[in-house]
Amino acid sequence: MNLLICLAALSFLMYVAYRGHSVILFAPIAAMGAVLLTDPSAVPPMFTGLFMEKMVGFIKNYFPVFLLGAVFGKVIELAGFSKSIVAAVIRVLGRERAMLSIVIVCALLTYGGVSLFIAVFAVYPFAAEMFRQGDIPKRLIPGTIAVGAFTFTMDSLPGTPQIQNIIPTTFFKTDAYAAPWLGIIGSVFIFVLAMIYLEWRRRQALASGEGYGSGHTNEPQPVPEEGLVSPWLAIVPLVLVAVLNKVFTNLVNAGYGKSYEVTMPGLDKPLSVTISSVAAIWAVEGALLIGILAVLVFAFRTVKERFVEGSKSAIAGALLASMNTASEYGFGGVIAALPGFIVIRDALGAIPNPLVNEAVTVTALAGITGSASGGMSIALAAMADQFMAAANAAGISPEVLHRVASMASGGMDTLPHNGAVITVLAVCGLTHRQSYKDIFAITCIKTMAVFLVIGVYYATGLT
Repeated sequence: MNLLICLAALSFLMYVAYRGHSVILFAPIAAMGAVLLTDPSAVPPMFTGLFMEKMVGFIKNYFPVFLLGAVFGKVIELAGFSKSIVAAVIRVLGRERAMLSIVIVCALLTYGGVSLFIAVFAVYPFAAEMFRQGDIPKRLIPGTIAVGAFTFTMDSLPGTPQIQNIIPTTFFKTDAYAAPWLGIIGSVFIFVLAMIYLEWRRRQALASGEGYGSGHTNEPQPVPEEGLVSPWLAIVPLVLVAVLNKVFTNLVNAGYGKSYEVTMPGLDKPLSVTISSVAAIWAVEGALLIGILAVLVFAFRTVKERFVEGSKSAIAGALLASMNTASEYGFGGVIAALPGFIVIRDALGAIPNPLVNEAVTVTALAGITGSASGGMSIALAAMADQFMAAANAAGISPEVLHRVASMASGGMDTLPHNGAVITVLAVCGLTHRQSYKDIFAITCIKTMAVFLVIGVYYATGLT
């Protein structure tokens, strides 16, 4: 019965998310419903003492990353830098290589710190124009964007500032560059296999005589390329974020040591901070802040005209994204405390290999919640100590745990109820029936990459 209660709560949350309801509302309802069925008297204390504690703790740690990432992406967009980068890549690769061009543009934007949601909006008009000119079916655009924005630059490439690569740092005391060789190998695998798949799908359509199609909704106007800034200038803020992320990580660890105490007259006692748990977060925050300032220096006149409204929409997006994930994090904390979860944990713990155990747990919960960051947060909040203990016993570095968790979160997360999937389909004016098949194929490739990386680690010892 206890196991069924947990599964019912997870299924309910997955169902309402698939139906488009807000998890901010329904995550606490699902969590407290499970508590109610287990012990009715525990509902108020579990809500206040556990759900809200977990939720607020997540916001405390990660909201600045969500906020700065959203603002950075918005100023990149307002300055016209994203359009300039897209146009430059298209000129270099040629319009006949539409799929490769769009994948590379999305990868540049997201690895440079632009939110994947912003990348979708920025790239879609160019993708539609290129696919139309190349007579490639429009239904293949979502899968193409997903490869560039939702895969290797989100969680595999070392140093990516996306939240899926930052969350493990607080659990494993690592940084964003953890296990770089494994991350690079996984990224190459995903990129190559995904491009082979997309090209196969394009050739299939060509052989059957299918072109771009007609009667589509949400068709963008052609994008003018005149008046854009130099792409070399446009890419500078992205490079700054990527480089300074690593520089600041080293500076924080060297400058502050393992812990740091602040003494102020107004404090009752010294404020002590464990640096290892926040170094990566401070580093990416500092890098994003410098990136924002760089855009303002280069394009202040262009940005200032629309900065007020643009920053409001960026902040609203950051609030929604962080609150969604925080609610799922609070939900996970409650579910992990219930007796039914012990059954699930023990079943997953029966997987003898610690890395496979972690990968299966994280990707399963990411799939159930429809969120890479939410599923990983739930898994690590409940089982990070168990993963660390098993890894230590097997002589496995925390860096490997970090990279496997991060990549696994981006495995089965893109099921139909995933927010990014729903967003890219809506922006492209397409339906699940038309385009989800390709997104799911990319999801399977991402999941395969996690286990490839685990195999490479055991075969070579590379990290």
